[in-house]
Formats: sequence, C-alpha cells, structure tokens
Amino acid sequence: MNKDEASGNWKQFKGKFKEKWGKLTDDDFTVIEGERDQLVGKIQERYGYGKDQAEKEVKDWETTNKDYRW
Repeated sequence: MNKDEASGNWKQFKGKFKEKWGKLTDDDFTVIEGERDQLVGKIQERYGYGKDQAEKEVKDWETTNKDYRW
C-alpha cells in the first residue's frame, strides 16, 4: 500500500489502533496520521517499549488485521 492509500484509510483503522493501544492520545494520532514509523515511535514512548518490541507489536497487529494494511 502506498502512502496516499494509507493516509486515506487512516480514519478507518484509527479506531482499531485505539482499541489495541489505549494509552495513545488523540494528539498522538494527529502526529501519527497514517505513518507507520510514527506509530511505532508513539508506542515506544507511551508504553516504554524498546524499538524492537514496539515494531513487533505493530507487526503482530498487522498480521491479525490484514484488512488494515499500510
């Protein structure tokens, strides 16, 4: 999926992210705006995970939510 498609689908799967990562704020989602690397960074920040753990969390989420790909 290209960047434009990911940004276009952002509203659709933002709610799913909120279900998974409840510590992320609306301001966080404004910063993330469909950017995968920003999501990983905010998960690290809010949950105290290292980069590898945050990346694994996102990858696991992507695996179980194939309709919401980047």
